[in-house]
Amino acid sequence: MQEFDLIIVGAGPAGLFAAQKAAGSGLKVLVLDRKQEIGSPKRCAEGLGLGWFKRLGLKPQKEWAVQAIHGATLYAPNGKTLSMKAKKTVGFVLERKVFEKFLAIKAARKGAKIIVKANVESMQRKNGKVEVSVKEFDEIKNYTAPLIIAADGVDSRAARMLGLNTANKLPDMDSGFQYEMTNLKGYDEQSLHLFFGTKIANRGYVWVFPKRKGTANVGIGIAAASEKSAKAYLDDFIKSHSEIFKDASIIEVNAGAIPVGGFLEDMTADNLMVCGDAAHMTDPIHGGGIGIAMEAGNIAAEVAEKAIKTKRFDNEFLKQFTKEWYERRGNQLKKRLKARHFLEKLTDTDFNYLAESI
Repeated sequence: MQEFDLIIVGAGPAGLFAAQKAAGSGLKVLVLDRKQEIGSPKRCAEGLGLGWFKRLGLKPQKEWAVQAIHGATLYAPNGKTLSMKAKKTVGFVLERKVFEKFLAIKAARKGAKIIVKANVESMQRKNGKVEVSVKEFDEIKNYTAPLIIAADGVDSRAARMLGLNTANKLPDMDSGFQYEMTNLKGYDEQSLHLFFGTKIANRGYVWVFPKRKGTANVGIGIAAASEKSAKAYLDDFIKSHSEIFKDASIIEVNAGAIPVGGFLEDMTADNLMVCGDAAHMTDPIHGGGIGIAMEAGNIAAEVAEKAIKTKRFDNEFLKQFTKEWYERRGNQLKKRLKARHFLEKLTDTDFNYLAESI
């Protein structure tokens, strides 16, 4: 039974950012991820605004910040466009597989132990600590720590193993489907492109996020309870825009669920904090969550450091994580959730009217 100060389940942006912060403060940290490769498969369009780089102290590097973005173009159902573009860079499209390995390397260099293809089989509290049973390939390993951070994505199991219900309600879920496509033509590669309309994407939108010359993430997010699948909507969109996609090829396929609301009121329990998609921490308007997840991981690591110093791992002490997150980010996202509920009521006629007015 190997002992650690902190065990993090999930090596995504939230878990890895928490790991490097906690390990850097001197904690003995273990990161477990069930996948065989960090960063793969991706489940997002990979966009990250410049504000997040500044807040989190990240410096863009060419190996993973692969496409500078200067703005966005929005398309109404009738084809009317609204372009917002700056001379300076306002964000980047990432190569997320490389970016998350970059975060993992930083965490490991600060002392965190990272194990992939490590599936958590069970967790149970015992004598004030949590015993974690992990299947690593065909071998069962056992670890223990007084504190767990569950950052294992939208289909999180870790939190539920310790008695915290993180289930998503269907109205607060979107279904996402995306192709990475190459040999695209006839679009601005310094802008994000967002297409709206109930026939284009039920309660959502289609995106084209440029990634390299002639290559982009082309995806869709729709209400999980839709008549057609996300793939069907996206395929119809691509067929109707031959000016961009006529000669394009698909080089990668991604799919997954996206939490777009239903923020957890309780993100902690005894010996436990939950962050990232596992805690439904995404922007309800556009579904993005990379920056939000890393910020939450940073807060969780700060609370973990205090918990280790004071030897307080009870829920009453750990609740400060929930309080701090809502003060820094959650309350703002709750307001954006109200805005999303308003946008959901708009018809195509409404979208066209707004585009014409603006």
